[in-house]
Amino acid sequence: MAISTAMCTSFKQEILEAVHNFKNSGGSTFNLALYTSSASLGASTTAYTTSNEVSGTGYTAKGASLTRVDPSTSGTTALTDFSDLTFSSSSITARGALIFNDSASGDPSVCSLDFGADKTSSSGDFTIQFPAADASNAIIRIA
Repeated sequence: MAISTAMCTSFKQEILEAVHNFKNSGGSTFNLALYTSSASLGASTTAYTTSNEVSGTGYTAKGASLTRVDPSTSGTTALTDFSDLTFSSSSITARGALIFNDSASGDPSVCSLDFGADKTSSSGDFTIQFPAADASNAIIRIA
């Protein structure tokens, strides 16, 4: 089992089918779920799964909803981003995450994130810090 950082292939098709709406007002609801090192997540992931999702104090199944930043462009790149997400007063260990569309039928995946190593919180905050929202770093960008 392994986790890799990737934009899910099914997401690329679903963009063309108008499954996902990233507009901040009236758009889809996106969640971030956390996973253990036993999870298998990557480009071929098509939907949220409970398999090897973390459990622990301060975390519930399906993770938490993300606050979106309206899509924009920079040069020839379209991008969108999310506000940082904190699981407060948590005791969990996670190796990666999955961003998925919680408001679409079947909870289709958007992208998987590999943290590079297990990250742990012990009765403290577990924070997902997103990169800068620019053409080179935004978590979701289409060039």
